[in-house]
Amino acid sequence: MVTSRRERPARDRESTERRLLAATGRVLADRGFRGLGVNAVAREAGADKVLVYRYFGGLEGLLRAYAQTAEFWPTERELAPAAGGSDPVAAAAAMLDGLTRGLRRRPATQSVLAWELVEPNPLAERTAEAREDAGLRLMERFPADLAPGTDLPAVAALLTAGLTYLVLRSRTAPAWLGVSLRDERGWTRLQRAAEAVIRAVLAGGGPEGPGARAPRRRRRST
Repeated sequence: MVTSRRERPARDRESTERRLLAATGRVLADRGFRGLGVNAVAREAGADKVLVYRYFGGLEGLLRAYAQTAEFWPTERELAPAAGGSDPVAAAAAMLDGLTRGLRRRPATQSVLAWELVEPNPLAERTAEAREDAGLRLMERFPADLAPGTDLPAVAALLTAGLTYLVLRSRTAPAWLGVSLRDERGWTRLQRAAEAVIRAVLAGGGPEGPGARAPRRRRRST
């Protein structure tokens, strides 16, 4: 099959974009956010730094594109393998397990999340927006009347934030309150505890708070 001249540049661009995005992840994993820059990414990808500006508009656009990839954030298939089942407790527990496992497999993402905690900046905002959208899409899988009187988004925020923090903490500490953060036994304990919390919340309900209903996704401004 003969490739036309018009198709070749398009394929070349797609290949270069993939290389730049993959290089972004490697730089983040190896050097953290402080080592991230157009020059560093271009060198890692073996590409001219001019292409970062041409294809992504600069470092911010590159990071925004990287935040949309499966290399950065767990896919919905990873996060919701049981979301279509009839047991909402099992579905929610599977989501939390998928989130935890996905983050543990992504050192570059851990670097991004750790950096966000100590240094707010426009680059971090791009990745945060992508995560927020993904989380809200998953929340929409559950009916709004699943647990009347319970602020489910707030419960979800506490659980996901807690597990995310423990993933980040595992980079520098072997345990938290005696629970190992460096082996599967410890993470199994945490997963079972999260499932117990979910089961108790859905069974017992709780005081209704502001925003207790499942949130609607924010509309992006144009």
